[in-house]
Amino acid sequence: MRLSVTILTVLSFCWFPSLLSLKPKTLVLVDDWSIRDTHSLFFRSLKDRGYELSFKLASDASLNLSKYGEFLYDNLMIFAPTVEEFGGTVNVAAITDFIDGGGNLMVAASPDVSELIRELAAEVGVELDEKSTSVIDHMSYDAKDCGKHTRLAVSSANLINSELIVGKKSSAPILYHGVGMIADATNPLVLDIMHASSTAYSYNPDEEVLDYPHAVGKSTLLVSGLQARNNARVIISGSMAMFSDQYLMASTRTASGVSSEKSGNEELVRSLSAWCFHEQGVLRLSNIRHHLAKDKSQPQAYTVTDEVEYLVNIEELVDGKWLPFNGKDVQLEFVRIDPFVRAFLKRKGNDMAVKFKVPDVYGVFQFKVDYNRVGYTRIKSATQISVRPWQHTQYERFIVSAYPYYASSFSMMIGVVIFSFVFLHYKEAEGDKKKSD
Repeated sequence: MRLSVTILTVLSFCWFPSLLSLKPKTLVLVDDWSIRDTHSLFFRSLKDRGYELSFKLASDASLNLSKYGEFLYDNLMIFAPTVEEFGGTVNVAAITDFIDGGGNLMVAASPDVSELIRELAAEVGVELDEKSTSVIDHMSYDAKDCGKHTRLAVSSANLINSELIVGKKSSAPILYHGVGMIADATNPLVLDIMHASSTAYSYNPDEEVLDYPHAVGKSTLLVSGLQARNNARVIISGSMAMFSDQYLMASTRTASGVSSEKSGNEELVRSLSAWCFHEQGVLRLSNIRHHLAKDKSQPQAYTVTDEVEYLVNIEELVDGKWLPFNGKDVQLEFVRIDPFVRAFLKRKGNDMAVKFKVPDVYGVFQFKVDYNRVGYTRIKSATQISVRPWQHTQYERFIVSAYPYYASSFSMMIGVVIFSFVFLHYKEAEGDKKKSD
C-alpha cells in the first residue's frame, strides 16, 4: 500500500511538473550572452526573490511561449534591443497574446533599438524614437558623460508619484542612457513612470538638429508602464544600461555639482520589477455578502427604505502574504442604471463594510465595487438584487399628512347627521301654520 502511494506521488509529479516548483517562471531573452554578466546584480536580485529565470537568445529557433494552449512562463523579459526577428514561434502577435492571457512583460531598449522592438512597444501604446537616437539634456547630465550629454542624471522628482511602482524616492539621481519615447495620447492605460526634464530632447547626438525632435521636454518618457484591463503589467524602459551593474553601483555627480555616493538605480529597478511581476500592488476581493442590518438575514429581495449592510473581504499581497487592505477610498455604489447610493467602505474586522438605507425606488439594483487606483490591480464586483415596493399591509393605517382630509370627511358626516336629525324632527307650531294659511 505504501509503495503504491509512493508510485502515484512520483507519477503525479512527472505528469504535472509545475507541482515541483512554485517559483514564478520567467523567460529572459537576450541578444548577447554577455548581458548575464553585465547585468548580474539585477538578475541575482530576481533569483533571490524566488524567480526561476530561463535565459535564451532572442533568435533561438526553439523559442515558444505556450504549449498545448497553456503558457509556459509567468513573465517575459526582453533584454535584446537589437534583435531583428524572434526565433521559434515568438513574434509580436504571440507576445500580445501572452499579455492578453495575463502574462507580464518587461522590455529594455537602447539607442540601437530595432524596428521589431519599436513595433512591440507600439502595441502597448508607446512610440520609441528611431535607431541611433538618444535622450539629450545639456543641463541634467552626469559628470562621467562622454561629452554628448546622453548620460543623464535624472532627478527622483521626475518619477511617478506611486511608491508601489518606483519605491521610496531618494535624493540620489537615476542614471540613464537610452532612447526616448512618447505615449499614445489615445491610450489611457499608459503610465508615465519616469520622464525627462524640461530641457531634454530626443535626437541623434552625432547629427545637427535640423528637424523638430521626436520628443521634447517632459513629454519625453524614459520609462513607461501599462496595466492592461486583465491586470497584466508591462514595463518599457528606453535604457538597458539603467539595469546594468555599472549603473547600479556607480556614484553620480550632476552638472550642477550635486554628488551622491550611489545612484538610485538599484532601488528603482527592484521596485519596477516587483510591480511588473505582481509582487506588490496586488489586490483580491472575496466573501461578498449583504443582509438586513437588523436581523442579519439575506432576503431574496429588499423592500424600499430597508436598512442594509454590505460586507466584502479585500486583501493586499504584502511580502508574499495576503493581508487586509487598509485603503480608505474604496466605494460601494447601489446602482439602477445610475448610482442611487455611493458610500465609502470602512474597516470592520477583516472585512470592509457599509450600512445604508435602500432608496424609495423599486427595480433591479446592483451592489458595485470598482476600485481602480494607480499602482494597484483593478478589482471589480457586481451583485444583483431586486428592490420591491411595500405590500399593502406594510403601509401606515393613517398618514399624518392626510389628517386635514380625514377631519373634513368626518366633519361632513357629522354635519349630515345633524342636518338629518334637525330636518326629520323639526315641527312647526300650530299658530305659525294657521298664519301661513
